[in-house]
Amino acid sequence: MPRLTLGLFVAAAMPGQALAAATVPASGYHRAPDAIARILEAATVPVVSVSPDHHMLAIQGRENLPTIANMSKPILRLGGFRIDPATNGQAEVRVQWLNALTLQDVASGRKTTVSLPEGTRFTNASWSPDGKRLAMVVQTADGLALWTASLDGRHRLVADHVSAAFAGMPYEWAPDSASLIVRTVDPTRGPAPVASTTPAGPIVQDSGGRRSAARTYEDLLADAHDEALFDYYFTGLLIRVGADGGAATIVKPAGLWSDFSVSPDGRYLLTERLKRPYSYLLPAEFFPTEIAVSTIAGQPVRTIADRPLADDLPVDFDATVKGPREVSWRSDAPSSLLWAEAQDGGDPKAAVAFHDRLLLQAAPFNAAPVKLADVPKRYERTLWGDDQFALVVDREWKTRTEHRYAIAPVRPGETRLLLTRNYQDRYGDPGAPIVERNAAGHPVMRFTPNRQAVFVTGEGTTNAGAYPFLARMPIAGGEQTRLWTTSAPYYEPVAALLDERGERILTRRESAKLPPNYVVETLGGGKPKQVTDLPDPAPAFAKVTMRTITYARADGLKLSGDLYLPAGYDVKRDGPLPTLLWAYPAEFTDATVAGQTVDGGNRFVRPRGISHLFELTQGYAVLDNPSMPIVGAVGSEPNDTYVKQLQQDAQAAVDAVVALGVGDRDRMAVGGHSYGAFMTANLLAHTDLFRAGIARSGAYNRTLTPFGFQAEQRTYWQATPTYTEMSPFTYANQIKVPILLIHGMADDNQGTFPIQSERMYAALKGNGATVRYIQLPAEPHGYRAMESTQEVLWQMTDWLDRYVKPKRVAAR
Repeated sequence: MPRLTLGLFVAAAMPGQALAAATVPASGYHRAPDAIARILEAATVPVVSVSPDHHMLAIQGRENLPTIANMSKPILRLGGFRIDPATNGQAEVRVQWLNALTLQDVASGRKTTVSLPEGTRFTNASWSPDGKRLAMVVQTADGLALWTASLDGRHRLVADHVSAAFAGMPYEWAPDSASLIVRTVDPTRGPAPVASTTPAGPIVQDSGGRRSAARTYEDLLADAHDEALFDYYFTGLLIRVGADGGAATIVKPAGLWSDFSVSPDGRYLLTERLKRPYSYLLPAEFFPTEIAVSTIAGQPVRTIADRPLADDLPVDFDATVKGPREVSWRSDAPSSLLWAEAQDGGDPKAAVAFHDRLLLQAAPFNAAPVKLADVPKRYERTLWGDDQFALVVDREWKTRTEHRYAIAPVRPGETRLLLTRNYQDRYGDPGAPIVERNAAGHPVMRFTPNRQAVFVTGEGTTNAGAYPFLARMPIAGGEQTRLWTTSAPYYEPVAALLDERGERILTRRESAKLPPNYVVETLGGGKPKQVTDLPDPAPAFAKVTMRTITYARADGLKLSGDLYLPAGYDVKRDGPLPTLLWAYPAEFTDATVAGQTVDGGNRFVRPRGISHLFELTQGYAVLDNPSMPIVGAVGSEPNDTYVKQLQQDAQAAVDAVVALGVGDRDRMAVGGHSYGAFMTANLLAHTDLFRAGIARSGAYNRTLTPFGFQAEQRTYWQATPTYTEMSPFTYANQIKVPILLIHGMADDNQGTFPIQSERMYAALKGNGATVRYIQLPAEPHGYRAMESTQEVLWQMTDWLDRYVKPKRVAAR
């Protein structure tokens, strides 16, 4: 049965360091250093959402970091999900709870506070299609409920006992904004299954000689009792209820309704329902699935797909299921379905002209589906416009290639290639069409008034920085026309168009010194009008300085990183600082793209949670996200030269900060989280650049992830030398400098099971390394509890202060 375990704190040291290590207490949470703790404990900045008509903002207050008591409440880990059995919703670790709601008119600035009862916690807030109400899922004494709030500040209960065990929204607005479809708990389900203390027999799994490779997943079903629990907590009803409450109508009886969607005309309901047999090797997304259409009243119309357990997929990233998949409504039509079907049996390595086919079928769904398009790579998404224009995107992982096609749904089967690009190419990114909710609440592209073009927005990335833009893209093809571009010193992405011609826009403006706030910009002139007044969440960081530095590694590849310096630091006066490099490697197929550098000087940066940037308050320089590209030469896999390239990346970064006079070569530390932790251990094993390392929630032995990891598609048996050389566990005996290992005991990330750090600690300790191993009770891959967060930052600071900050005394 799923269970929660307790945490341990373990320390080991070389004989000469035993006294220092012994001073660390063996239990209890530490408060972070005061300068850090004050920021963590301060109020958080609200989140803002714009209404579909762009007239209103919903300003939603956020809870601060949860307590360890909340994080430690009993949870169930079932089928890849983590749920709270007390609420029948997602576990605390998966939810960002909101606690206040203010509605603000964009034009006048007038604010209306929704008078929620004291202590209210809610999530999953969404606007009705007409922008007149906001729905939200509220935690109650006996579970979850659905409330709506109107523009006058009143709120009302709509439905009790909402079932939010599946990820995603447990409700959807009907197109008329007068009602909602809601998934609720089955009222007839009775008490939860109780595990027997006497086994009924062995757990038997039999492959039957059938190939069934699976990556390493967390939180899987383990036995018959888990299966019973999955049925109990994930089974629900679909009901229809008015936006103001009232009597509910059952639309679908009890079932494992993992997803549902109302057609744009409100006449039909698309559903996905999971079925048995379940898997103990794969999460629920691979379970047998029935995709079907019914009337909005629940009467069956057509089954689109009834696929078996998807346990025969290749391990390649572009592998997919056979038969219809990614079934969705055509947003700009009353009731037409689109889906993709693999033409390669789901295997991207198959030699076929087209890997995917897109099919359309309109109500009443009794005619044969029509081919909308064949695409040469794996289907990614469709952006809908009207009968004359839609945009289809496909992608290929191996080459990082993206194609965009123009199609006219009124002329199915015809495609027109608009562009081919490397989707990692930031400089060449043309942006994407602006997508807004139409009157039915479905996403469609925003056309210019003459419908000859669509509005496009993008990051506008250059080596001088990212300057978001607004443009027109002719649907007939040709160059885009820039209408507006962010001016320095701001970073200002477009949030919404406020008129038909796109001459007034709502943006979210920030700079290095100004926190993000919403602004109305008038194209062609006029003073920007600030709409919100959200505060600086950490004013103590206002005097921290940052600049993006560029440099090159030994083979000439251009690299960059964001160099942060403590408030008040002066290089001439203060000299070189102890420096922390915090990084995360990335794989590329194109050296030109890998070498793109972007100045981040117009971004507003404030640390939250377990951010390494907090070390700036403790006298350290931080080189944040220094480029660590791993580039595949022509025809080769990037990881075949992973260690060599990683060494070159790190050497170049260290040399760069030392050359500036900022970094002290003798007082360098390296750290990272997840794949960054893997990187850290490798750098400590294969270089002598660093005095110490910090590795959080990493994987260190790649034989424990034999069917691929990160960007590696090959299996252990296909690339044994690469797996072996990339595993720092193989070279644990070469790590001679102090390393701090931290891991959440409830890690929920694919491949980073806590046993990775447990075994790495044993290997390091057995080889006499200086190592401290911190296990955080109840924490997932990214640590969330206030107590855990402060503990992590205390441990990081303590480690750096012990092993990096002190200057070495020259030998006499």
